[in-house]
Amino acid sequence: MGLMDKIFGTHSQHELKRIYPIVDRIEALEPEMKALSDAELKDKTREFKERLKEGETLDDILPEAYAVVREGAYRSMGMRHYRVQLIGGIILHQGRIAEMRTGEGKTLVSTLPAYLNALEEKGVHIVTVNDYLAKRDAEWMGKVHEFLGLTVGVVLNDMDNDERRAAYNCDITYVTNNELGFDYLRDNMVIYKEQLVQRGLNFAVIDEVDSVLIDEARTPLIISGQSNKSTKLYEACDILARQLERGEASGEFSKINAIMGEDIEESGDFIVNEKEKVVNLTEDGVKKVRVLSGGEKVRCMLSKLMISGANVLMLDEPTDHLDMESITALNNGLVKFQGVLIFSSRDHQIVETTANRIMEIVNGQLIDKITTYDEYLASDEMARKRQVFTLTDEQMQENE
Repeated sequence: MGLMDKIFGTHSQHELKRIYPIVDRIEALEPEMKALSDAELKDKTREFKERLKEGETLDDILPEAYAVVREGAYRSMGMRHYRVQLIGGIILHQGRIAEMRTGEGKTLVSTLPAYLNALEEKGVHIVTVNDYLAKRDAEWMGKVHEFLGLTVGVVLNDMDNDERRAAYNCDITYVTNNELGFDYLRDNMVIYKEQLVQRGLNFAVIDEVDSVLIDEARTPLIISGQSNKSTKLYEACDILARQLERGEASGEFSKINAIMGEDIEESGDFIVNEKEKVVNLTEDGVKKVRVLSGGEKVRCMLSKLMISGANVLMLDEPTDHLDMESITALNNGLVKFQGVLIFSSRDHQIVETTANRIMEIVNGQLIDKITTYDEYLASDEMARKRQVFTLTDEQMQENE
């Protein structure tokens, strides 16, 4: 400690001086809390919740709430919070780190901010480093919260989703950092809202914070799940590759060839370099791939169909904005993947499926029409759009 710190005090000392008056108010309420019966003390939880709904803040009710927890801990476990523990509880509620020595009762300290923040009914997580501590603390410190009318849950490694969901829906949940992290990742992979196990993330008290947020945080949590994206993309590439012909080069291209301006004659669509284990497209191969995929615009549209694993392709722009080559390539791709195309004109969008089921989207409303494609094309409402769809329909029939 430097000379200036000895004279003016450290930052921690200044912060503690701001907290001491709050601690004095908590201790001053001890006689009042002792005079309450068990039922009256438990009813304080309901009173606090109503006061919060009427506009008071957590900081407004903190001294009284901490005094209730202090008395509740003594009646349920025979343990009363000391002054240093009250200081630690206030600091944790403020979202700061409280460094406490071994034996100062860190586990009991967590009951103070946990109870206070659980009054908002948004859930509180108490994060520990292993299952043993999570279960022990839930059973041990949970007596205080249950005595005061709150629900307590614990998440363990061997629990199924229903058990986890029930634990997370409690007022206070004890959980390890790994289980909390993996449940968060799994929730981001589910399809339906009903499959989620976690509730909103509101407030957390972290035990061994230096280990959880620094040491263990260096090891990322990685989770994998089923995905059809890569498979569909491989299928698309396989279809394109099977239409290419292997060729040969007249020689190996070198720096001398480049300096002398000599060209290497290539045949086919691609050349295989056995030595380097590399396959390169020839100029003809590049052109052929571009035609098959329809250029960048159509390739992106087909990619949406293939990668998503869906059977429906939605055009981002009217079909009459696409050139002849793009429309041909688009239809080639749709036939190969047996897809469904949503054609788009300037004022309507038409869906033509492989089952001859026609659907029309007008002003965002889906109109389902059971009819054949030929009948739909012959209808009066298609007259103004027939030029766009007749061209597409003819090419669709050619590909079939």
